[in-house]
Amino acid sequence: MAKSTPSPIVTAPALDDAALDDAAGAEHASHGYISNKDDYLKRLRRIEGQARGLQNMVADEKYCIDILTQVSAMTSALESVALGLLNEHLTHCVAEAVRSGGDTADAKIKEASDAIARLVRS
Repeated sequence: MAKSTPSPIVTAPALDDAALDDAAGAEHASHGYISNKDDYLKRLRRIEGQARGLQNMVADEKYCIDILTQVSAMTSALESVALGLLNEHLTHCVAEAVRSGGDTADAKIKEASDAIARLVRS
């Protein structure tokens, strides 16, 4: 299957959710994580299960340190997903933009830098 050139997403107040999904779908083939999408979804479902487990621990009035240990494990799992997505973004999306050059490259680098700053602050 030939890779198509992503078309820009047009957002306007008149677009409904279906139209936005269609526009996003036109661009999704260019996301760097697509080849690992199933792995990311599996990991995120596991994290979702951890969150439900934490809710149950609080509801069951488990020991504080046990809950905090599980919060730490869940935080580490989320950080691992974030770092994986960041790596995919840098090696695919940003690298492609840099090869193209111009304002697109500058925008992608700023976007990545901002994302890294958010991750570091969290």
